[in-house]
Amino acid sequence: MQIEKTPLPGLLILTPQRFGDARGFFCESWNRKRMQEAGLDLDFVQDNHSLSMQPGTVRGLHFQAPPHAQDKLVRCGRGALYDVAVDARKGSPTYGHWFGVELSAQNGKQLLVPAGFLHGFATREPATEICYKCTDYYAPDCDGAVRFDDPDIGIDWGLNGAPVLSDKDAAAQSFAAFDSPFVYEG
Repeated sequence: MQIEKTPLPGLLILTPQRFGDARGFFCESWNRKRMQEAGLDLDFVQDNHSLSMQPGTVRGLHFQAPPHAQDKLVRCGRGALYDVAVDARKGSPTYGHWFGVELSAQNGKQLLVPAGFLHGFATREPATEICYKCTDYYAPDCDGAVRFDDPDIGIDWGLNGAPVLSDKDAAAQSFAAFDSPFVYEG
């Protein structure tokens, strides 16, 4: 497993080793023992799977507040997406900064998004599937969203045309109005 640091502390790109032949490939997308050996001790309790039919579908920027904040390990099972995380930890030297990476079925990359980050993605291909592991269960009363296109964050999503949004994401609050419940623990 290759582990790459990003410019945002705690946000990591994980690329599992693939073993391929004429049939396709095999990989371990998560191995607790190997991750513990690399200093990542995460207790995942829920797996989520989402399908977006149209390219340009944007989901996010989402968060789940304490006491049910979640670390997420995100990967693309089919198609391609641009995955983005925004540091929302008060006191962080990178508060409000974002990082994005293309995750695809082809490249096998995964993004480890720690609790305290906003998370979202934009699909690049039809019928794109995203799969992610979470360290806490979904709690509707802790669920929230910040506008994906907030100018204070300034994410370049690389969209060609108007995004496909849910009502929740279209009505999300601005970053300036967001009173982050997350604190940087450096």
